Amino acid sequence: MGAPILSDLGTEILIPVCAVVGIAFSLFQWFLVSKVTLSADKSSGAADDKNGYAAESLIEEEEGINDHNVVQKCAEIQNAISEGATSFLFTEYQYVGVFMVAFAILIFLFLGSVEGFSTKNQPCTYDSTKTCKPALATAVFSTVSFLLGAVTSVVSGFLGMKIATYANARTTLEARKGVGKAFIVAFRSGAVMGFLLAANGLLVLYITILLFKLYYGDDWEGLFEAITGYGLGGSSMALFGRVAGGIYTKAADVGADLVGKVERNIPEDDPRNPAVIADNVGDNVGDIAGMGSDLFGSYAESSCAALVVASISSFGVNHEFTAMLYPLLVSSVGILVCLLTTLFATDFFEVKAVKEIEPALKQQLVISTALMTVGIAVVTWIALPSTFTIFNFGAQKEVKSWQLFLCVGVGLWAGLIIGFVTEYYTSNAYSPVQDVADSCRTGAATNVIFGLALGYKSVIIPIFAIAVSIFVSFSFAAMYGIAVAALGMLSTIATGLAIDAYGPISDNAGGIAEMAGMSHRIRERTDALDAAGNTTAAIGKGFAIGSAALVSLALFGAFVSRAAISTVDVLTPKVFIGLLVGAMLPYWFSAMTMKSVGSAALKMVEEVRRQFNTIPGLMEGTAKPDYATCVKISTDASIKEMIAPGALVMLTPLIVGILFGVETLSGVLAGSLVSGVQIAISASNTGGAWDNAKKYIEAGVSEHARTLGPKGSDAHKAAVIGDTVGDPLKDTSGPSLNILIKLMAVESLVFAPFFATHGGLLFKLF
Repeated sequence: MGAPILSDLGTEILIPVCAVVGIAFSLFQWFLVSKVTLSADKSSGAADDKNGYAAESLIEEEEGINDHNVVQKCAEIQNAISEGATSFLFTEYQYVGVFMVAFAILIFLFLGSVEGFSTKNQPCTYDSTKTCKPALATAVFSTVSFLLGAVTSVVSGFLGMKIATYANARTTLEARKGVGKAFIVAFRSGAVMGFLLAANGLLVLYITILLFKLYYGDDWEGLFEAITGYGLGGSSMALFGRVAGGIYTKAADVGADLVGKVERNIPEDDPRNPAVIADNVGDNVGDIAGMGSDLFGSYAESSCAALVVASISSFGVNHEFTAMLYPLLVSSVGILVCLLTTLFATDFFEVKAVKEIEPALKQQLVISTALMTVGIAVVTWIALPSTFTIFNFGAQKEVKSWQLFLCVGVGLWAGLIIGFVTEYYTSNAYSPVQDVADSCRTGAATNVIFGLALGYKSVIIPIFAIAVSIFVSFSFAAMYGIAVAALGMLSTIATGLAIDAYGPISDNAGGIAEMAGMSHRIRERTDALDAAGNTTAAIGKGFAIGSAALVSLALFGAFVSRAAISTVDVLTPKVFIGLLVGAMLPYWFSAMTMKSVGSAALKMVEEVRRQFNTIPGLMEGTAKPDYATCVKISTDASIKEMIAPGALVMLTPLIVGILFGVETLSGVLAGSLVSGVQIAISASNTGGAWDNAKKYIEAGVSEHARTLGPKGSDAHKAAVIGDTVGDPLKDTSGPSLNILIKLMAVESLVFAPFFATHGGLLFKLF
């Protein structure tokens, strides 16, 4: 076998140190962002600017706008957005908190009842001569880890939102000095969120494992079974965050666009539009808080899936601590690699022109992937024995350490491929989006047709990439291989999140520039940042969906092992009916979320119209709109509408497992995975393409784009309608689907002992 080079003590030091370094780095980035001041008295007044070097040509660039007023206005708008986002999240968390407590009780009751709440030790599954901790202990510790995962997920989302609302106005003010300065503020703020989340997730998981170990001792199988609750907690919070945030942001966005741009012909983010604050709040609660919780959930689940399989393999049976924590070591090195990668964008190479923004963001992906490949090789070399065995559906499969390196590597590079394919289909620098923009000549209908076709086509290569990584990793290391391939894809999560959070921050910065009445030139700069952010957001969603596919397959494997199913035979009617129902669930879920956005947007459109029609002087700019009512409409609608889709996802595994048993449930999980991934990719890319087709026409950079524009032309109006149709696809249904497939799998895994013991009531009756 050969002992690993890294000692157990080394592992115990390395993991927390990497996590603390990540947290320290994010706080340092926050400190740098905070140096951009938002108070008017600190910035030099107009009078002082005339003498000496302090002029900095800012005021010239502002084209005569008083600096004091602009800074003050930016601060006011930022405050309104921050307050709106905070109050929404607090309202959401009150509802989610009730769910969290109720579900925690359910976990305890279901898992405790497996052995009739017995406190007696049971024989271990891997060695019947040894005794392991009782099922009641698993129930208690699974409940605790569920609550820990849920709280960590909520905190991740909330911190992300706070950072984004802190940075948006600062990005706007820096845009006066040039596009490079604004880019660095937006990117640093994204990095704060990325590193905080990656490091927090790792640290909490590691501390939880150490604390549980005090009780479990040598019973590692029981210990890591209990840890799976951590992934369930993370993902269940992410589901509500994603759905509620997605409904909020798109209700406001659709309402603002339809009445403002199409009916009233006023620009995007015009302060006269009553829904404009709600729209900007939505970017933070949906794209930032939702995305943060989502990727945290993926990270927690892939770690849990790998740990569960490892605990019944040679790592767990022989109590090899360093090899057992290989998934956490990969994530630890990921933080260091992402730290180095971030410096390339902020310190080594400075962005000076608009055309350099997108390449700089893409370089982040390539550099982090290349460096991470080396990082994985080093971790595999020092942390794993040269040969070991992995549990493979009842048997032990011999695996060599280099094979496991390839499993992680294939996941990592598949993520990069999915990212680049997503970029090709959603960036307006390439022909697919330009073709969609061109189709707007003949109206909205052809635009919708072209956009849908693009989305369906964009599924092909990512699915092949996922399929190849599944085949390679399963061939080498069974289900453990797939779990670590998912971890490979998520190993650069800090960089992925930094790129992803950068988009909504830039979007908000543009909105603030428009509302503060800044010059056209500054709005152009923030638009350029935003267009690049749109593409990177699509890349982030591609990563999230790709990793969700691998994570849920790994969880599925762990569920099958834990529920003691020897084979899943599609030809048995029990499994096949599950397969059909599972494949239908993503459609049912999408229908619910799309309709929720539609009905919330309807209320928003009516309110915006009412204000335009009844408030005298609103269109002339002499009266202020009532922003608060629109914020309230979005908040109320999203909280009310998140309950049904959330219940669908959370209750399906419970109902199927209890009534139909583990075999039908395995069919449901496989069906939802297969159809959910396809719909999620096509929905995200269709929406992203429509959005960037609209921006392509608005920017009017190329000759082709100028023939379609300007803003307000028929082609532009058709593009706005396409963008509005795509909004709920790319920001509500698409991103929420990847949580659906992961969450059902991890929930089934947590409840597997209960389903295996007491499930299948209907089949027992007949």
